[in-house]
Amino acid sequence: MIGGTHNPDYGLEKHELENVGHVYWTCVPPILYEESIKRREGVISFRGPLIVRTGHYTGRSPGDRFLVQEETSKKNIWWGESNRPFSKEKFDSLFLRLQAYLQGKDIFVQDCYVGADPDYKVPVRVITEDAWHSLFARIMFRRLESEAELKSFVPQFTVINVPRFHASPVHDGTASEAFVLVNLEKRLILIGGTSYAGEIKKSIFSVLNYLLPEKGVLSMHCSANKGKRGDCALFFGLSGTGKTTLSADSNRFLIGDDEHGWSDNGIFNFEGGCYAKVISLCHLAEPQIYECTRRFGTILENVHIHKQTRDIDLDDKSLTENTRAAYPLAFIPNSVESGRGDHPENIIFLTCDAYGVLPPISKLTPEQAMYHFISGYTAKVAGTERGIKEPEATFSSCFGAAFMVRNPTVYAALLGEKIKKHNVNCWLVNTGWVRGPYGVGERISIHYTRSLLNNALEGKLNGVKYYRDPFFGLSFPLECPDVPSDILNPRDLWENKNDYDAKASELASLFRKNFKAFEKDVDEEILIGGPIC
Repeated sequence: MIGGTHNPDYGLEKHELENVGHVYWTCVPPILYEESIKRREGVISFRGPLIVRTGHYTGRSPGDRFLVQEETSKKNIWWGESNRPFSKEKFDSLFLRLQAYLQGKDIFVQDCYVGADPDYKVPVRVITEDAWHSLFARIMFRRLESEAELKSFVPQFTVINVPRFHASPVHDGTASEAFVLVNLEKRLILIGGTSYAGEIKKSIFSVLNYLLPEKGVLSMHCSANKGKRGDCALFFGLSGTGKTTLSADSNRFLIGDDEHGWSDNGIFNFEGGCYAKVISLCHLAEPQIYECTRRFGTILENVHIHKQTRDIDLDDKSLTENTRAAYPLAFIPNSVESGRGDHPENIIFLTCDAYGVLPPISKLTPEQAMYHFISGYTAKVAGTERGIKEPEATFSSCFGAAFMVRNPTVYAALLGEKIKKHNVNCWLVNTGWVRGPYGVGERISIHYTRSLLNNALEGKLNGVKYYRDPFFGLSFPLECPDVPSDILNPRDLWENKNDYDAKASELASLFRKNFKAFEKDVDEEILIGGPIC
């Protein structure tokens, strides 16, 4: 046994792991750095970050994620493309082979927890075959600080991460050699065949999305911050909408950048770290995140490093555009150490509308907020994926369908209750195109978006006049301090108004088509929150 304190009465035998090599218990970063270098898992860059490669898998592999179908949970699961069933027998068989694979191998263990609210925290044990994955778990999850906590620690869920153990699709029933298997009955997650660390983080998020709604807690794929007077705001948005950038505001305090819960006590961060995309990161636009890429204790995934100088190149996308930095939340100077905040005063849904028809900012009714929450709209544009030549609408329920274990209407109902109870202002913010669609118009200036958000958060849009658009029923302000009034009405910016009407009608029909899957499960009041044309 090497490393820190652990509970002697809850060792690896509780996970049916026997005859392993050295066991590294809850090691601190310097030890994990040393082991990573010794085992050739990564290299140290100039200024201190650990640089690692994730091999063939440079992002999540949603097609390789399964939930074990068992009696205690199967009636509550939103079965479908995001949550596909896996048999108990196949799970047990694969786990047996995995146990044999780990015999004689060194093991790294991190005992930690998720959830900054002590009433809802979940103890988690992460067991890995690589030192750097153990460091990742230590960064991303919340640490146990006292000896007493470590000596009495009993995990509620366990993750076993073995990237060099590959499944056999023919014999194991997986989709490929990679797998992420979540067994809610055994409270065990098996990850193999992939080194992408985000699978560890998101598998635990999926577990929380199952557990917390039963306790009346809304689990959310969003970032959160608060102002100087303590006013909290939530930012929902899919990749490319600006969620991380817009929530990391030097004039506000960052609670967290990705996963949160909303209980009767207020909002709380699930994690203790950040996992930011860093491709082409600019030190002027995002100085706080940029500085984190130059610190000891940060992990940089698939970031290019110069062999001689050992300096990094954040613009190099030769390995992937999904380059990532994992760093402790405390590395952000204006972060909230407790990871907690009061009930939010504002909720912002971010969308990158490549059709160019949504207003830069709209104020939503509670019904519209639930509708757009379930819809989770953004648009992909040419260059984001192979084969995309025209803007393509994308709908991801709750702005994170891949991680929502229950039916999206469960989370929407909780959101609606909390919005009404706490009188929360809700906004839809378009960070995409104006003056026309992608290829014709231009993307709205981030400076205008920040001004619109700041005015909304400061209450300066409460007393202005609003106009209701005839396609989506969205109410948008006719004026806003520090923002030209001519960009607030999207139709006015189009040279050909008939083209705007046709494109708006097209997008509205896509909203309605997507929502048909949820119509039978939602109240009539939510249906009226959608397009009106």
